Amino acid sequence: MNRYLALDAMRGLTIAAMILVNTPGDWSHVYAPLLHSHWHGLTATDLVFPFFLFIIGSAMFFAFKKVNYQANAHTINAILKRSSIIFVLGLFLNAFPFNEPIESLRIMGVLQRIALCYLLAAFIILKLKQHQINIFIALLLIIYWAILAINGYQITGNLVQQVDLAVLGKNHMYVLQGYHFDPEGLLSSLPGVASMLIGFQVTKLLTQSTNPTQGIKKLLVTGVILLVLGTLWSVLLPINKSLWTSSYVLISSAFACFVLAIFVLFVDVYQQKKLIYPLLVYGLNPLFIYVVAWLWDECYRLIQLTLPSGEIVTLNRYLYLQLTQWFEPLNASLLYAILHVGLFWLISLILYKKIL
Repeated sequence: MNRYLALDAMRGLTIAAMILVNTPGDWSHVYAPLLHSHWHGLTATDLVFPFFLFIIGSAMFFAFKKVNYQANAHTINAILKRSSIIFVLGLFLNAFPFNEPIESLRIMGVLQRIALCYLLAAFIILKLKQHQINIFIALLLIIYWAILAINGYQITGNLVQQVDLAVLGKNHMYVLQGYHFDPEGLLSSLPGVASMLIGFQVTKLLTQSTNPTQGIKKLLVTGVILLVLGTLWSVLLPINKSLWTSSYVLISSAFACFVLAIFVLFVDVYQQKKLIYPLLVYGLNPLFIYVVAWLWDECYRLIQLTLPSGEIVTLNRYLYLQLTQWFEPLNASLLYAILHVGLFWLISLILYKKIL
């Protein structure tokens, strides 16, 4: 089914965007859309992570279809094993290059959130029927709203922060804007499950379409409904990526539907598979490329070079400064990120050709 290619292309786009926003030449010189919102609000960068959860939910539709959505012992063991591996891998990335005491190791992170969301979403999918999943998503988002409302939506004192402080401890949390607050915390992972389940449900809706045009219409209608609901909800509940608010879940999922509709249009209607080939390359090994990109950037920081002025800088800083000789700082920083998107695409291409 060609719609598999549309989903693979969206996954590739998400990985490319993640590398782009995570690897600027200089964090002091980044175009606003390539930064997360300061607190409340939404930027293009704020859509990258929920897109990834959406796509994982989509992949779960096809993976669990092979076992007819039955929670047998083999499937349960596979879920537990995969989520554990992803979580431990996230801890490994946080610890690398192992020069900080374990007492200050950050416990949560992007991969850790993916692991928790995958674990919970998988069991929900295997235990509930389709209409029950929709009800579960709605109840989860409403309950999470009620929980957040108890202490409010400010950066400090909110319940997301309080739960992490109580369970993880401040020494094992991220520091955001001077506060111990983890944007990939425990409590805020719950609405992340909703993002994943929406991806699952949307994929089921898409595959049930009789033709690509009908599938596109379903995606657009679903996206508009989610966008309207999220926008109306945002009047009472701010759109906030760090808190992963319910309004943020709906709006980010709406944009995911729109992007997926565009890829279905290219793949199934216009038959432009060659145009999405670069994204298919990126989408084949997303977890591996994410880890490689993280470690690559961290290794840059371990290598020190001396400038003609005598200043000692890390390799990533040195490379960025070379680009500033030809481009002004903002564009040099962007070009640095783009070059790394290209670099990791070449690595993906090698893997792509070996696997296929």
